[in-house]
Amino acid sequence: MAVKVYKALADPTRRKILQLLRQKEMSAGELADHFESTKPTLSRHFSILREADLIQGNKQGTYIIYRLNVTVLEEAMWGMMDMFNVKPRGENE
Repeated sequence: MAVKVYKALADPTRRKILQLLRQKEMSAGELADHFESTKPTLSRHFSILREADLIQGNKQGTYIIYRLNVTVLEEAMWGMMDMFNVKPRGENE
C-alpha cells in the first residue's frame, strides 16, 4: 500500500487535487475546473488516488463527490518522517 501512496503523491497534479479536497469535498467537475487537463487525464489521476486510498468517491445522483482520506495521508507522512528520522516540531531529541 505504501508504494501506491508514494506513487500517487509523486505527481504535482495529484498533490493539488489533495490540497483542494483538504478544503472541502468536491465533485469531479468542480475539481476539473482547477486544471487545464482533459477529463480522461483527470479521471486517471482520481483513479490512482483512489487506488492508494488517499481519496474516496461517493456517487450522488449523476455526480461523484470526492473527499480526502486524511488517515491514509497522515500515515504516509508519519512513515516518511520516520524513514528520514525527522522529529515533529517541539519534540525533544
